[in-house]
This record gives sequence, C-alpha cells and structure tokens, in this order.
Amino acid sequence: MKLKPFLLAASASVLATAAHAEFTGGVIKIGVLNDQSGVYADLSGQGSVWAAKKAVEDYCKENQCPAKIEVIFADHQNKPDIGSNIARQWYDVDGVDVIVDVPTSSVALAVNNITKEKNKVHLNSTGGTSDLTGKACTPNTIHWTYDTWALANGTGTALVKTGGDTWFFLTADYAFGHALERDTAAAVEKNGGKVLGKVRHPFPGQDFSSFLLQAQSSGAKVIGLANAGGDTINSVKQAAEFGIVQGGQNLAALLMFITDVHALGLQTAQGLVFTEAWYWDMNDQTRAFAEEFAAANNGAKPSMTQAGVYSAVIHYLKAVHELGSDADGAKVVEKMKSMPTEDRVFGKGHIRADGRKIHDMYLFEVKKPEESKGPWDYYKLRAVIPADQAFRPIEEGECPLVKKG
Repeated sequence: MKLKPFLLAASASVLATAAHAEFTGGVIKIGVLNDQSGVYADLSGQGSVWAAKKAVEDYCKENQCPAKIEVIFADHQNKPDIGSNIARQWYDVDGVDVIVDVPTSSVALAVNNITKEKNKVHLNSTGGTSDLTGKACTPNTIHWTYDTWALANGTGTALVKTGGDTWFFLTADYAFGHALERDTAAAVEKNGGKVLGKVRHPFPGQDFSSFLLQAQSSGAKVIGLANAGGDTINSVKQAAEFGIVQGGQNLAALLMFITDVHALGLQTAQGLVFTEAWYWDMNDQTRAFAEEFAAANNGAKPSMTQAGVYSAVIHYLKAVHELGSDADGAKVVEKMKSMPTEDRVFGKGHIRADGRKIHDMYLFEVKKPEESKGPWDYYKLRAVIPADQAFRPIEEGECPLVKKG
C-alpha cells in the first residue's frame, strides 16, 4: 500500500539525447523531497521543484544533456518516518538517483543515512543541522546552502564586530534552541562580546510578553531569538508591539527566511538582523533568476534554499555529465567535490571533503517601510562573512571522512 504523500508526486521530463547505458534506467532522475503543505512550503515546496526543473532546463540549453532527465517531487510532511519511506520507495522502486532540498533536520538526517545505504546522492539545501557535515557526514551527501553553525557563528560574530557586543537570548526550550543559543553565545564571547542573560520559553510558544520584557529591561544591544518557525514569527510580532527595535535594541533572528519577512511585513520586521546565504537582489544575474522565479510562482521571490536547489542541481548535472554515469552515488559526490562550483545564482565556490559547500554568507538588516522600493525589496547588507570564515572549520566537525593531520 502506497503512502498518501506519493499521490502528491509529479514528474516533468526534459527531452535530451539518447540515453546512455551508464545511466541507471536510461534516465537521470531527480527527486525533490520537501514540505509541500506545511510551515516550510513557502520557503521550499513548489518553489524548490521549479528551481530543480529550471536547473535542468538551463543546463541543457548550454550543454548537451547527458541523458533523459526527470524531476519528481513528494511531501514528507516534516516527519522522519514519512520522509524515510519516500526515500526508500524512490531509491528501491522508482529509480531516483539524487534527492534534493529536504527541510527539517530530523528528516534530513534520516535521508542522509538511507542515501549512504543505497549509494545514491543527497543534496541538502534546506535542512539546518551542521551534523550533516559533522559526526553524521557520509560520502554521499553535500550540504549546500547554510547550516546552524554558519547562522549562529555568522550572526554572532558579525554583530559583535559591528557594535552589537551585549546579548540577551530568548531561547526555545528544546535541543535545537539550546544549540543555537550555545553556538551563538560562544561566537559572541570569542569576539569580545558579553551575554547579559537568557530566558527559555516553552516549545511551541504563544505568549512571549514576559520573556521579551526581561530581554528589554536587560539593556542588551542585541536580543538573540534562538528559536524557529512560528515561535520566531510570534516573537518578532510581539517585540514590535513593545517597540523594542524602535527603542534602540536589535533583534537577531538565528533562523529566518525572506518568506518569513514577507509574511510579517516590513512594519513589523523592520530592523531585524540575521544571516543568510543568498538574496535575490544582489546582482544582475540573481535579479534575472528572481524575475523568472516570480513569473512562475505568483510573484514571489526565491528563498536562499530554493536558489540553493538550483545551484546544487546544476553542479550535480555537470558531475554526472563528466563521469558519464550516475550509477555510483559516492563517485558522483567525489566528482562534485573535485570540481569548483559555479552558476549564475550562487557564483563561484567549492565543496570540502566533509561535504560542506563553501561560499560567502551575508548579514542582512530588514529595511524600514520607507526604505523599500517595492515588493520583496526587504534587505540591506550589514556585512559580508567571507567564505573561509562562514562555516565551521573542517577540523572541528568530527567528520569521519576528514583525515586527521
């Protein structure tokens, strides 16, 4: 009996040259596994499916397609058991060669293990856990866009360097929140800053009033929101009601997407500071990509993770084309690591031995309403975090693929 999520799967074939025997089933099959209907649908969902299809289209315009290529998708509902069942079905029955996107860290880690077991490829753009390139790293996974270490370290370090040297943490009382608080506090203190206090809130939370009043009264220059999703949205909304940003304090969201800012609106989100890997209005190429995305996605601009799906699929296709095969996932990933990355959306970068895709990260501040020139014009750049400083040092990750000095 098939699970309900499979009913949501769909495919888009791209005509190509005759299939070669080296490609399993004569087809390169890409599976976009993500949230199609829940809290992460806007930042991944159908936008990521479009990004994967667009990557195939663009690659085949510039190069001879190595084989027939298909893109399929399914909804994992942010549940590890459902995500695992879909991944096994795709690998064992449906001939999927590579799974991309995969928000929700618990699902990402489950797919990571299954991908290694089946010797396929996992290109993760939306799951946050830095364990994918740490203790849980495998020869079959590449972590493409961002991770929790980069967000915590990037925001903490950059804000201290730009004057935000005193912090108070509003933290969701569960493992993810604790990790964000711990990693950001370490970055703040390493760079000469000071943590004035912290408060833990229930997960999930509704009323943040008392916690925000404690943060406000602390006098800290930065209030770090070590939470995610609805907790972050509600924290920001209630902080606006208290006039915290207008009073001179900065809010630092440690996991925030442009779709969250859009949902909040600039009147509420103004002054919010956070780290992202990409923004649509960075240069002519990113703007052109965003316009194409908007035309196909009801006027929305792409999130960093949807852009990451595009970039990852482009590089995957370069590697399998070069190899002339998609049969051995570990060999495909090894090839991807050996080649510098370059595409019109993310520009140039590279992939480390631990599977971490390396590129600049950026500290952004949300504009005031009067500073915005139009829809989705939301960010102003506060600082560039150079690629060699943006991600956890490889020797600190405990990835078993990394040879000890």
